[in-house]
Amino acid sequence: MENVQNQIKFSRVDSAKFFRILNKRVNNYFKENNLKKTGNWKLHLKAIAMFSLFLTPYFLILTLDISQWWMLLLTVVMGAGMAGVGMNIMHDGNHGSYSTKKWVNQFMGGTIYVLAGNVYNWQVQHNVLHHTYTNIHGHDEDLDAGRIIRFSEHAEWRWFHKFQHYYSIFLYGLLTFNWALTTDFKQTKNYLKRKLSYGKMPNPVTQWSIVAITKIIYVAIWIVIPMLILSISWWKILIGFFVMHYTAGLILSIVFQLAHVVKETQMPLPDKTGTMKNTWAIHQLFTTVNFSTKNKVVNWFTGGLNHQVEHHIFPNISHIHYSKISKIVQETAKECNLPYNEYKTTRAAIIAHFKHLKEMGAKPAIS
Repeated sequence: MENVQNQIKFSRVDSAKFFRILNKRVNNYFKENNLKKTGNWKLHLKAIAMFSLFLTPYFLILTLDISQWWMLLLTVVMGAGMAGVGMNIMHDGNHGSYSTKKWVNQFMGGTIYVLAGNVYNWQVQHNVLHHTYTNIHGHDEDLDAGRIIRFSEHAEWRWFHKFQHYYSIFLYGLLTFNWALTTDFKQTKNYLKRKLSYGKMPNPVTQWSIVAITKIIYVAIWIVIPMLILSISWWKILIGFFVMHYTAGLILSIVFQLAHVVKETQMPLPDKTGTMKNTWAIHQLFTTVNFSTKNKVVNWFTGGLNHQVEHHIFPNISHIHYSKISKIVQETAKECNLPYNEYKTTRAAIIAHFKHLKEMGAKPAIS
């Protein structure tokens, strides 16, 4: 880990002993119910469903004689499946919570390659920077949208931010499309230079080779093969490719934003010594929010990312357990007089996010 990141320290003062009590209770839950913290048959079944949603339309487009409008509709379904694989399978795999077997986690984590991403880049950005430095400006890259969107009051304001609550939704759909084109190259260069890693530091030659080879295979599968098989114009295939990515990017971006970029979540900065006000676990409570946790469809499809509080405190536990342990987390937080932020519906969370964007877009008062 690089020096800049090491300058940030979390407080060790937890007078209520929140995490010690919570960790003990959660461990007891798994012990008493004779459960493993990793995925089970429910997750394996979901993996089949998500991969089917993602890949079946691809094979139908290539093999059936259907109208181009049906093809376009199927690319939207593929986009939804792509997001589903990312949130449910890839995410648990890269957190090591899909299975007790390391190779299974690596395989499931590696599904990010069919989503146009890269394992090393994802693990650094998500597991290291986002999960460690949640909502800390300048450290959590999930808050960094270049200059185009201002998520935090600590970011520089520009005149066009006044309109960001209108235009941001159009940019959100470009998330995975950017992975496919530029993000992985920029991140690999940046992270290798900063010597950032999740576990063992990769060999730069190996990492660059993986990026190059997987991109070539990706383009071959999703663009070249359809161009060779289908008797339609090349630009229509590119439109289908874009629609697939735009659908996935929109779903993933919105789900990610609802958990951290809303009015209820704080975006604290360290003091002059680089120390945060709270311990790491308590910091997660102040910077994270749940949404729509009683909705079974949202729970199933988002891979527990609507249970973001539980996920941030216990990233090593598979999302299929979050509904059960959420009661323990909520009760423990209440006992310790700590926040447990939650929106009852996805709609309420979406409204809160765009209200926050509008506030961040307003010209800051001169202090």
